[in-house]
Amino acid sequence: MQARRIADLLSARLIGNPARDITAAASLATAGPSDLSFIEDAKYLDRAAQCHAGAVLAGEFAAGGVPGLESTLIIVDAPRLAFARAVAFIADSGRTPTGVHATAVVDSSAQLGAQVSIDAHAVIGRNVRIGTRTRIGPGCVLFDDVEIGEECELIARVIVYAKTRLGHRVLVHAGAVLGSDGFGFAKDEQTGAYHKFPQIGRLEIGDDVEIGANCTIDRAALDATVIEAGAKLDNMVHVGHNVHIGRNVVISAQTGIAGSSVIEQNVVVAGQVGIADHVRVEEGAILGAQCGVPSSKVIRGKGVIFWGTPARPIREYLKELAALARLVKKRS
Repeated sequence: MQARRIADLLSARLIGNPARDITAAASLATAGPSDLSFIEDAKYLDRAAQCHAGAVLAGEFAAGGVPGLESTLIIVDAPRLAFARAVAFIADSGRTPTGVHATAVVDSSAQLGAQVSIDAHAVIGRNVRIGTRTRIGPGCVLFDDVEIGEECELIARVIVYAKTRLGHRVLVHAGAVLGSDGFGFAKDEQTGAYHKFPQIGRLEIGDDVEIGANCTIDRAALDATVIEAGAKLDNMVHVGHNVHIGRNVVISAQTGIAGSSVIEQNVVVAGQVGIADHVRVEEGAILGAQCGVPSSKVIRGKGVIFWGTPARPIREYLKELAALARLVKKRS
């Protein structure tokens, strides 16, 4: 992709050679003549002057040019965000559909959009619908009545249970399991035996969601587990049945969310957080690493960081730690 095309896609201003060919992306230290790189802050201008990138994204601080820099400059408002978008443009321009691999098994009732790719040993069930330019990676299994939107990618060995629906531009990394049974049982008080409660609901995933490697997301018992548009799940996140995750929620690795909890939009959840059942985390709250949220609790506070178990505002948590330290010191 030529530099002028990248600038046009980003609605950016270009300084230098607009015909520079860009085929990949790299850091300032390793970029070569066909690579795109970026400068996030004016303090890196000296480093940029020594780089060999074909094109460099920079903020208004570089609008006057960079002495010694031979690269094409592309001036944007937010260089890091623009770099992420530009790399996606370059990657998308290089994608070529491969069709259906000879070893894939595709049911005759499945509906495949234009330029769909289905790789080796994938299995596509009855009445599955796959949107335009979606790629189903090697070893993936889509059970009956699954719906996948346009421009999605299932990297490899992704298992999608029946009645699961994915929106457009959803990226699912290797080993994820979507729409499996929730953990629900009814106890017979006379015998002590547990009997499986029906898990016959569905899983709905919105547009532009990314799901990390080895994530597991349960379908609802009777209604729907929902992950709204723009949510990002790191590797090894578990989402229980009937959970509702709002728009643009970010969840880090090894977090577990129990059934029927609600995570409202723009919440940030750090690593190894445990969220019990029927919890509500309200809009914009931040759960710090390894904190625990007990059943039915409401976490409220836009922009407030919560820490500890049970989770409470970090200022309160630190005061408690300080008080405990004083008590221990006094006794010793």
